[in-house]
Amino acid sequence: MKNLFRGQTISLVTCGLILSSTMSFGADSIDAAFKEGKASGSLALYGEKYDNKGGDKDTGFGNGNATIAFETGSFYGFSAKAEFKGNLQLGEVHSGNYDDAYENHSLMTEAYIKYATDGFSLTAGRQAIDLEWLGDYNEAVVAAITAIPDTTIVLGYTDKQAESGIDFSEDFEEITKDGAYVADIKYTGFQAVELNPYAYFAPDVASFYGLKATFTTDYFGGVLHYAFSDEDSDKYGAAEDAYIGHVELNTEVAGISAAVGYIKTDKDVGAGSIYAYGDNINPFDDGNYVYEADARTVYGSLGYTIADVELGALYGQTTYGSNDDKESELNLTAAYPITETLTASILYGDVNAEVSGNDYNKVLASVEYTF
Repeated sequence: MKNLFRGQTISLVTCGLILSSTMSFGADSIDAAFKEGKASGSLALYGEKYDNKGGDKDTGFGNGNATIAFETGSFYGFSAKAEFKGNLQLGEVHSGNYDDAYENHSLMTEAYIKYATDGFSLTAGRQAIDLEWLGDYNEAVVAAITAIPDTTIVLGYTDKQAESGIDFSEDFEEITKDGAYVADIKYTGFQAVELNPYAYFAPDVASFYGLKATFTTDYFGGVLHYAFSDEDSDKYGAAEDAYIGHVELNTEVAGISAAVGYIKTDKDVGAGSIYAYGDNINPFDDGNYVYEADARTVYGSLGYTIADVELGALYGQTTYGSNDDKESELNLTAAYPITETLTASILYGDVNAEVSGNDYNKVLASVEYTF
């Protein structure tokens, strides 16, 4: 639910490999590679309104978003892609609300060159990445290997990162002074089980490692996930290393999907730097304290589609800190495909916190056309 209004991020690391065997040597000239290229994009309207219960002013704004991208065909295994996003202010509740969400009115989000052949791809430049703890747009070099049966190995280095969508856009900035490295392995050789061990290294910040196991059967599924980090104590003053654990059980029966889960972080350090560059564990649209010290989160969700309307409900509570403060969050969502290329979405969120001033509810709505 957290990415309901941020579009579908295509992972070049995984999806690109699936196509590599058919695209590697497709065109017989550079001109043909451009002629065989594909344009894509979207036009969207987005609006949000926050009702702050703690005395702060209400906030909100409207935005118009346009995305245009072009990816060439393959010439001797090489291809290229460029993508631009533009935003237009359509109003705001109070002056500054819009600027708080958008650092730019236009941004080149992707600009990369890729080499792909059977079982291997290498992508260099601005690209979308969707790994367990690395997401959004990155200025990076990423290699992906599928030559080993049932295995995908991703090796990468990222220097700068930016988040950009219809509801938020920031400039590319350095992740750390020396960037960050990642090794991610997915193994699907066991029946109904995917294993995902990984390691990240950010010099002078942290090194963190984890293992995620995903179980899938006809009617039931589950997730077991644990990650721990070696924090740079000189920089962060960490009393001990950080960790996070996640357990989820889910099912889908008669068109109804349901899930329950539990998330736990280290008592003193929380999740540390593990979630600094992207995350996929936090189930909420906000979840402001899921990664805090001694955070214990329980949640449950339901989903159902009726008359082509996709309905979702998620509720959970996080208890955190030495005082066992609590924050609960309710997310209600609905999405309707008006046509195959035009979709309307809405999210209602209600956050209640024991800490004074942190209670609010919100409505986010969008209409998006893709081509």
